[in-house]
Amino acid sequence: MRDELDAKTLIDTMGQAARTAAAELAFAPAPRKRAALIAAAEAVAARQDEILAANAEDMIFGRDKGLSPAMLDRLRLDETRLRGIVEGLRAVAEQHDPVGEVIAEWDRPTGLHIQRVRTPLGVIGVIYESRPNVTADAGALCLKAGNAVILRGGSESFHSSRAIHACMVAGLKAADLPEAAIQLVPTRDRAAVAAMLRAVAHIDVIVPRGGKGLVGLVQAEARVPVFAHLEGICHIYADADADLEKARRVVVNAKTRRTGICGAMECLLIDRAFYAKHGAVLIEDLIAKGVEMRVSADLAHIPGTKPAAEEDFGREFLDMICAAKLVDGVDGAIAHIRRYGSSHTESILTENDATAARFFERLDSAILMRNASTQFADGGEFGMGAEIGIATGKLHARGPVGAEQLTSFKYLVRGDGTIRA
Repeated sequence: MRDELDAKTLIDTMGQAARTAAAELAFAPAPRKRAALIAAAEAVAARQDEILAANAEDMIFGRDKGLSPAMLDRLRLDETRLRGIVEGLRAVAEQHDPVGEVIAEWDRPTGLHIQRVRTPLGVIGVIYESRPNVTADAGALCLKAGNAVILRGGSESFHSSRAIHACMVAGLKAADLPEAAIQLVPTRDRAAVAAMLRAVAHIDVIVPRGGKGLVGLVQAEARVPVFAHLEGICHIYADADADLEKARRVVVNAKTRRTGICGAMECLLIDRAFYAKHGAVLIEDLIAKGVEMRVSADLAHIPGTKPAAEEDFGREFLDMICAAKLVDGVDGAIAHIRRYGSSHTESILTENDATAARFFERLDSAILMRNASTQFADGGEFGMGAEIGIATGKLHARGPVGAEQLTSFKYLVRGDGTIRA
């Protein structure tokens, strides 16, 4: 009980400070927000050794905790990934500032002129696992959209997140913006998560970024509105009219480039006609790369495969494991995805325009692709600089959530002594 009270007090204090900061950020000039992000990027570059040392502590903690290789990969930072954080901060800094943008405007016969303009959401709570880069991505995007943010990183990324957060605060100070605009919960205590989920007086929306367990907990327990970011059960469907060489490149990349991200392919669907023409080449390519292939009964004769259990379809492995199944054409693929998918990302490999159109029209995942790797399901690759996550729900935001998706709108109505009859 004492821990819960302490956590509530902590989140109340942080929430009050965030609410005050959000009120100032709502009208902060775009150049100052840009300056804060540029200064934060410079701080990350200057403090590289400090951040990598902190990450080394987290990697030891993660190994002792028994994290899977894929989760350790999410946690790990190196010089290349730090450069990616710096570049992401700079990219967000240079983006168009969405706050105050006129979305639509019109005149009424009454003489009123009405505008719908973008406005910040207010205070955003972000709860995430493993990936310390989220500290920079979420902080940058929330700031760009004029929101204050309270970040609660995973226990395994505690030291890395603190080191990166210090750089974000340095950026705020340099631009004379309130330090409480980007706050990091300074404890591993899980009671702080529960307190955030109940902080309706302070937090306007919660964004969970992690596995099914975390997202399910947040959706079940939150009293604050939630942006749903469910697991990435991503499918690739190889159609009868797929180009073989394109298909081989895309399938291997989609599974093996990075297995621990939500855009990694988790299930390969192969048209029976493709299989009759080309055989098991796609599965054999994956096995050659070290992927454990769990396949349906009609593929179980392929050397090196394992029989798939029912639960392997609709499972986010986040590892060098992939399910595979033969289907009867595009409609068979659509039926399978509707049953087992998580509405994240699906890709069709085909040279047939009509088949691709049918796939696009009849599936409703947040992201649908053609002849492209699902690893492109990323806000940075969409030109957003970074993302706070991939929203799989249908309300407010879908797909990569960037700065623009972290705004709402209000109406500005102007008259000239206008009265209603």
